[in-house]
Amino acid sequence: MRYLTADFVLPISSDPIEEGVVVFNDQEAIEKIGTREEFPSADLEIHKGVLLPGLINTHCHLELSHMKGLCPTGTKLIPFISTVVKQREFEQEIIQEHIDLQDQAMWDVGIQAVGDISNKADTASCKKTSPISYYTFVELFDMMQPTMTESTITSYRQVFAEQARGRGNEKSFVPHAPYSVTPALFEFINKANPENAILSIHNTETAPENELFRTGKGGFVEFYKSMGMSLDHFESPGTNSIDYVLKNLTPKSKNIFVHNTLTSPKDIVAAHTWSDQVYWASCPNANLYIENNLPDYKLFIDNKAKMTLGTDSLMSNWQLSIWEEIKTIKRYQSYVPLSVLIEWATINGAVALGYEEVMGSFVVGKRPGVVLVDCDWDGDNTDISQTQSKRLL
Repeated sequence: MRYLTADFVLPISSDPIEEGVVVFNDQEAIEKIGTREEFPSADLEIHKGVLLPGLINTHCHLELSHMKGLCPTGTKLIPFISTVVKQREFEQEIIQEHIDLQDQAMWDVGIQAVGDISNKADTASCKKTSPISYYTFVELFDMMQPTMTESTITSYRQVFAEQARGRGNEKSFVPHAPYSVTPALFEFINKANPENAILSIHNTETAPENELFRTGKGGFVEFYKSMGMSLDHFESPGTNSIDYVLKNLTPKSKNIFVHNTLTSPKDIVAAHTWSDQVYWASCPNANLYIENNLPDYKLFIDNKAKMTLGTDSLMSNWQLSIWEEIKTIKRYQSYVPLSVLIEWATINGAVALGYEEVMGSFVVGKRPGVVLVDCDWDGDNTDISQTQSKRLL
């Protein structure tokens, strides 16, 4: 048994416990939860700060870990994508080394599960042995070119086959973004996934995305032209990009819309009408890194949206730490209560990825991991600006 205690324990499923104790058995499952006075003879491991269940990263690109610093900040999304396309090819040994390093780094800062985007099978071997649970989103795109759809499906079937399943890992086929997936590729994704699959898609991350679907013009037309591709066949529906997704994508058990920097109240309502299992993953540091912009979180809160947090990749972030994402939101949109942000980072993320029976909160029987944050807990008034998270279990 291990008796972990700190100034406060935040079970998530119930109120904070002052001088709380969480008791774990040898299988790292919770046996009991209480206060120090309830365990007078126990060998307590006493820490200063607060204990949280392991954090959930619902959007990451682990396979891009070797590309840290290759793209300058503030370039906007389309130049960023161009840099990824042109510079992602490295020696496989280097790619693997950085994947393994960042997998360990995420574990050390308390990340328990990751929703990870995979365009290749580079992360497969790491996920088979990692203590982190990975839901792998094998991400398809045919660059809006109908002539590329079949070859895309063929190549990504192999990526899917190589990715891990079991030991807490799962996988599904997902679309990359509205501006990069044809209706025919959406149709394949709809049919290839079972009803209990979890889906993920990049959404309204940049202004040219909505411009393409509203007018058929803008930055993405030029982007594809620069790659020798044409969008002359594309008929813009005259709506926001999310409407194209909702028309072509069949909702599954959970549907995660990612980034949402320019998502409007109308978009949120449309998605909630389409499915009652929509989750909205925010990656604030990546949004600042690429577009120097953040979503208006009040819109999501007012619409009772189910929010989660992600890090995106090391190419678009300075680190892969969910606690740092919380700190960024508190820095720029401080009205969001800290207790709400912690829910986004724990139980909401666990539910979104289908891990709520195992992690996301301190509940007897769960194996959620334990994170220590070095702060003087004062509820939503807690100053977290200089804090760090680290794993205890």
